[in-house]
Amino acid sequence: MPQSLSLVIVHVVFSTKDRAALIPPAMQPRLHAYLAEVARGLDCHAYRVGGVADHVHLALTLPRTVTQGDLVKELKTASNHWLGKQDAGYTDFAWQRGYGIFSVGKSQLAALERYIENQAAHHQRRTFQDEFRDLLERYGVSWDEAYVWD
Repeated sequence: MPQSLSLVIVHVVFSTKDRAALIPPAMQPRLHAYLAEVARGLDCHAYRVGGVADHVHLALTLPRTVTQGDLVKELKTASNHWLGKQDAGYTDFAWQRGYGIFSVGKSQLAALERYIENQAAHHQRRTFQDEFRDLLERYGVSWDEAYVWD
């Protein structure tokens, strides 16, 4: 019987609208767990989900049946609705329109997981914008500064 098999690991990054620090420390573990649940519902394996007050990082498998755009759209939409149900203060919450999604080799996964786990310490020294520019350079993605922050 023929099979279609794949292992595509991706690093997904997106920010709150205008990079506003809207996700307090007490909400972060709950949001990250919810994002992992949404990913699993799309047949992704969620290796690690983390972030800080203004953005999230996800290390996931990309299943054969889901496009990159649909994956991120579902993660954002579901988590936006979920946050709105958690507290009235999130009724105006929004994610940025854009996102970053980068392919990662299996041999790079442990380093990516550590990177995601250490976001709080990492962002004591760097802004999201500096981090994202570094990721774009590291992954070899060209960008236009005028549009990358929307």
